[in-house]
Amino acid sequence: MQQRNSVKMSGGPASLYLKLGLLVIGLIIGFGTYLYTQLIVQQLQDRERELAELFASSFEFSTEPSAEESDYTFRLEVIRKIDFPLILMNVDSIGDRVGDLIYKNLKIDSTLTTIEQTDLVDKMLEELATINEPIPVAHEGILLSKIYYGDSELVRRLQYYPYLQIVFAIVFIIISYISFSYLKKNEQSNIWVGMAKETAHQLGTPISSLMGWQEILKMNFKEPDKVQDVANELSNDLDRLTKIANRFSKIGSKPELKSIIVYDVICTVIEYFNRRIPHTNDSVKIKLEGDKLAVAMLNSDLFEWVVENLIKNALDAIGAKKNGSVSLRVLNNNKSLDIEVEDNGKGIEINRRKDVFRPGYSTKKRGWGLGLSLAKRIIVNYHKGKLFVKNSVIDEGTTFQISLRKPVKSS
Repeated sequence: MQQRNSVKMSGGPASLYLKLGLLVIGLIIGFGTYLYTQLIVQQLQDRERELAELFASSFEFSTEPSAEESDYTFRLEVIRKIDFPLILMNVDSIGDRVGDLIYKNLKIDSTLTTIEQTDLVDKMLEELATINEPIPVAHEGILLSKIYYGDSELVRRLQYYPYLQIVFAIVFIIISYISFSYLKKNEQSNIWVGMAKETAHQLGTPISSLMGWQEILKMNFKEPDKVQDVANELSNDLDRLTKIANRFSKIGSKPELKSIIVYDVICTVIEYFNRRIPHTNDSVKIKLEGDKLAVAMLNSDLFEWVVENLIKNALDAIGAKKNGSVSLRVLNNNKSLDIEVEDNGKGIEINRRKDVFRPGYSTKKRGWGLGLSLAKRIIVNYHKGKLFVKNSVIDEGTTFQISLRKPVKSS
């Protein structure tokens, strides 16, 4: 019975949490802006009420027999500072309106007739009464006037400001959500396309070899020695196919890490490339030096894949350049084990050093931009290490560095 392994899409729940995070942040921004604006509006309204009350008090003082000219000057000064709509309505002993209204900061069309202007002011009077509680003006307990006032233009604008902020926050969330979804979809598409092509590329070499060995067997089936040699090569290619299958099976699952001599693993990869280089550029030399006994916590199948991708990237950077070289160094430091892969190829521009690890990024016409991205994922996610561009100079070469954990010594 065939067993299916469930593949967990990278970033599934994480992308959902990120989207919810954006929503929460947007709501916090909108709600915080609303509360803060309302606080400012309340403070401005309190200030305007104090100014209206001060205006009312100035009228009360002006009715005193001892009122001096300075009191009238003070009242005029208060009136000048009022920047909100205000109406002073004189009343009789029972509170009914008497005489003309005194108003300030009301927008009244001068082309209207006197009756139309009066009706408009009366409507404004009713409207102001609903906005703020009228302030009474009294003398010796006798009600003389009432002051009706509204909110200034600044207060009215601030009252609408938080709603605009909420709209902007919603628009921001929608745009961010759409942009993020598009980028994730595009990135996942690049990953799947790249993985499919990487699979075809990985399988292509051993399959081609097997087809070639099959033809050789047909031609030399009567010669036991040649048949034995071909059988050995067939075994090597079958081992290669098994290793490729193991690599892909470990993607998406937690691989087992063991304490392994790094130098030996890299030697295996270099031997594989040395058999292939004559078909590409026989002037390229691959060298390995450094600590031959240093160990690190590795999954050998996946780590070989990383080294292969780095060497392949170096060979692509060298291209048809004569006297090309790829140097690998195993450096046993105090806190980590570092592996450097250096080439004398075309180099990487400074602003592109992070892009080389992005899925889908490639400078090759037929590249699919997954090799370095996959290599970094293996080192960072599975080996808890680091992979980065240590140094690069245009037309001189590039150095990649891998930093791995050392095995924990038992006490």
